[in-house]
Amino acid sequence: MLRVKRLEAEARLPVVAHPGEDLGYDLFALEAVRLAPRATVKVRTGIAVEARHPRTGEPLGLLVRDRSSMAARGIATTGGVIDAGYRGEILVVMTNLGDAAVELKEGEKIAQMVPVPVLTGPVEEADDLEGSARAAKGFGSTGT
Repeated sequence: MLRVKRLEAEARLPVVAHPGEDLGYDLFALEAVRLAPRATVKVRTGIAVEARHPRTGEPLGLLVRDRSSMAARGIATTGGVIDAGYRGEILVVMTNLGDAAVELKEGEKIAQMVPVPVLTGPVEEADDLEGSARAAKGFGSTGT
């Protein structure tokens, strides 16, 4: 379940076209924004959210990710981790990877918000770690 509070009257609520099938909720730009070439901008949505698991009611975090239509225009969405307890405005960090300016329209779908379970727990310092088949093999150790 996604509870949404409008922080601005003209803000659009997130939408999901196919509930139970689509991975994320579409987010909309509150205002028109010009993305200069190679520039990064925080785009306002005008909303605050609270996400909960639909069956258990457990709090959920949210990942703000690219929409394929934005990625096809050379616009990347970055920095998109929304902690379960955050209740401020959802801002979408967008970077224009291209050499030409891009105009985002007010009310345009700009990103998607994907709910994820919160699995973090306390950190425990250890002198030794349990063994594994991979051990300390790192970058490139499994082939390509």
